[in-house]
Amino acid sequence: MPGPAPTLTRATLLVLCACVLVAQAMVAAVNLLIPQLAASTLHPTPGQLLWAVDAYVIVFAALLIPAGALGDRYGRKGALMSGLGLFAAGGAVSALATTPAVLIAGRGLCGAGAALIMPATMSVLVHLSPPERRAQALATWTLTIGLGGLTGNIGGGLAGQYLTWRALFWAVVPLGGLLALIVARAVPRTPSRPDASVDPLGAALLAGALLAVVYGIIEGPGFGWGSVRVLSAFGAGAALLAAFTLYALRAAAPLLDPRIFRSPKLRAGTLGIGTGFFGLFALFYVNPQYLQYAKGFSPAMAGLAIIPVTTGLAVMPKLGARLAQRTGPRLPIGVGLAMVGAGLLLLSTVDKDTPYLVYAVYLLVMSAGAGLSAPSLTLTVVAELPAHQAGLGSGLNTAAREIGAALGVAVFGTVLASRFHGDPRDPAQVTAFTDAMGVALGTVGVVALLAAATVTMGYRERAAAS
Repeated sequence: MPGPAPTLTRATLLVLCACVLVAQAMVAAVNLLIPQLAASTLHPTPGQLLWAVDAYVIVFAALLIPAGALGDRYGRKGALMSGLGLFAAGGAVSALATTPAVLIAGRGLCGAGAALIMPATMSVLVHLSPPERRAQALATWTLTIGLGGLTGNIGGGLAGQYLTWRALFWAVVPLGGLLALIVARAVPRTPSRPDASVDPLGAALLAGALLAVVYGIIEGPGFGWGSVRVLSAFGAGAALLAAFTLYALRAAAPLLDPRIFRSPKLRAGTLGIGTGFFGLFALFYVNPQYLQYAKGFSPAMAGLAIIPVTTGLAVMPKLGARLAQRTGPRLPIGVGLAMVGAGLLLLSTVDKDTPYLVYAVYLLVMSAGAGLSAPSLTLTVVAELPAHQAGLGSGLNTAAREIGAALGVAVFGTVLASRFHGDPRDPAQVTAFTDAMGVALGTVGVVALLAAATVTMGYRERAAAS
């Protein structure tokens, strides 16, 4: 007779959260190393620096849904261990890089590993948790994502001050191997789903569309927005997205059925999630540069100075959930996303003479808005799908975050590169750098506010229809 079904133990929960923590930390850690990478023997261009940051989140976002389907079909524990192996391999490739291209490839490999790690951890956690403990377990998983951002900032800052950028990537290798060994012992296997659709063609079309659009945004300043290369990239992105849509509408088991976006609320929720991370990751990209170049902070201090962002993201979701219960989701979403845009506009006014306490208040405004809107947006995407597509809802949530993050870095970095061509390490050019940074943050802030208005209208239309 089969034994009792496995349950979620404290050891299993801790190792799953540790995997999430490591995957999320590497999203943030590299931002603290941008000044060191810029001055390294790799001699990266501004565009290559953007790719070194964005390669991780682009591959992460593009492979997230197919990676989740692979885990469902062939086993989540195996997917998790494979992801940790790819993550460690990507760290080794990055640490050994002698050219920017190799570093970018290593970062992309890490992103592929993270794409296997994140949905596998959530799926195992949901499967092992009894219904009465599931909400608490998911809250712990979500909190770990926020802690991963804080850990990455602190770890990246410490590596930037006391070690080298190569040391940070080397640290990923034994860490990934150790976690894989612990997962092998502490995480039980969960039933696979042979009927889960992997759809490699759909995954390739969707990933290609995202890559082409981001390529066009990042390379626009260097080659010119009207150049054949950039226009071809945008055209290829549009064509691939159209091809994916037509293919998915006809496929028997598509990776993602476009018909789910008939729901105005689902469209609004997905856009809202992407908007929050669009603003946050634009900030994460420039924050260490501003604090080190303009304010004279050490790398370690720059990592600690991001704590106001973590505070807002950790404290405000509970308030947002309670507010949504009383008023419905439209108020916390509308106010929260407006605060994200307003915080970015406030941050666009800072310069080298702005006191850190003022800067910290602006950070708190922005992060509080993201935290306030997050619960309602996340619940919207999951609730708008039928119960048998709950895994797809989880994938859409995380994919929207990572796509928003990739676009935020790309748009901010593109505007900054188009307005500042000097060396921000030169004290004589700091003012020019902060001026360009202000324009870039203002641009991201305006885009965020326009998206916030669109999201809020989507909820109003749904309310009117109801």
